[in-house]
Amino acid sequence: MKKLSAKVFITRKIPSEAIKLLMDSGLDVSVYKKDSVIPKEILLKNIIQADAVISLLTEKFDKNVIDKMKNCKVIANYAVGYNNIDVEYAKKKKIIVTNTPDVLTDSTADLTMALVLTCARRIIEAEKFLKEGKYMGWKPDLLLGVELKNKTFGILGAGRIGSAAALRAKAFGMKVIYSSKGRNKELEIQTGARKVSTNILLRTSDFLSIHLPLTKETFHFMNKEKLSLLKNTAFLINTSRGEIIDEEGLIKHLQKRKLFCAGLDVFENEPNINPALLKLDNVIILPHIGSATKEARTNMALLAARNVISILSGKGAITPV
Repeated sequence: MKKLSAKVFITRKIPSEAIKLLMDSGLDVSVYKKDSVIPKEILLKNIIQADAVISLLTEKFDKNVIDKMKNCKVIANYAVGYNNIDVEYAKKKKIIVTNTPDVLTDSTADLTMALVLTCARRIIEAEKFLKEGKYMGWKPDLLLGVELKNKTFGILGAGRIGSAAALRAKAFGMKVIYSSKGRNKELEIQTGARKVSTNILLRTSDFLSIHLPLTKETFHFMNKEKLSLLKNTAFLINTSRGEIIDEEGLIKHLQKRKLFCAGLDVFENEPNINPALLKLDNVIILPHIGSATKEARTNMALLAARNVISILSGKGAITPV
């Protein structure tokens, strides 16, 4: 392999396999070492001379930040989403933006179904009940949940992850419907899914699973009006981005028991969480662990590194956004 001569800055420690790959290519690699979000002043200092940056969702690359990147040819985002980057402005500055699709599809789809099962069978509530010493023996009506078989699994956004979650739902005997910009024929063939309007999806789904990217159009897409279309017995699952749901509206729905349960891997204003969510017993909240498997996180890092190497070698991006 031809050795490259360029500087790469990584905004936080990522799996060592990717760093080794970059260094073996001859690249001068520096990493922000602390296990925390990089302060903006340190970010700005390090990106001035960088030819490539591997970034996390926690770093905002707006116009002011991008203007500081005098030598940069690529921002390789260590994520599928890229709402932290002003992609259009980066393009004007001839900076290529890449992401890491596919490699975290299975891990996020697995977590989606984990939330479905945890909500449906009241697993967190049951464990708490037991640990608090309240279990006095088996009872016919103790902690009743619902079965998945023959329930309707609705997908809002039938892309890679939504489709993978649908395959898992189908294996549990669920009926699959979806709402998406385009028709997903492969999903229909594999699961028997039907494409429906958003309103029908919301009114019909027993489990609504959100898999939309965060854009200006999808910000608060699930507003109070759309939330009101859901069944009182419905389960709402979100493993995409917290800002897609109007959180205040969701909290009110949960407080009034207009939803059976919500399973959230993401929430607005991460990592700051609305205290009202923590007080509810019909919501399960996780700390954004959709891609948190060794396999996914390693493959995400390797894909980001390969994008950097490919672009700096003049071959173009592997996964441009």
